[in-house]
Amino acid sequence: MSELETIADRLSALGNPTRLQIYRLLVRAGGEGMSVGRIQEILTVPGSTLSHHLKLLDTVGLIAREKQGATLICRARYDIMDTVIGFLADECCADADQSNTAGWTEWKKMPRPANASPKTVRDPLEK
Repeated sequence: MSELETIADRLSALGNPTRLQIYRLLVRAGGEGMSVGRIQEILTVPGSTLSHHLKLLDTVGLIAREKQGATLICRARYDIMDTVIGFLADECCADADQSNTAGWTEWKKMPRPANASPKTVRDPLEK
């Protein structure tokens, strides 16, 4: 699968309003993540629907799921999020008048999340 196809799959997964809500919750939760029960409590979606959405987000690599005892914890994959954002931003203003790109320069300097997921988690879409 090409990088373009991988990024397209990830963006497509976020194109669903419920999945986007789930993902934003997990991004906001930080490195500790959030239990499936808490996600369900906040979003008030049926368990089977939530399970379907979490599986898809996991399949495209946007989240990681980890069993802790009887609890399933979900975490945003910040490394993958950074890859998706980077893919979109890398070519920003490449063909523009450089005197008109101040906003981009400032955005690019912004720090990345300190509680990013460990790089040891394998990207499921990499071969």
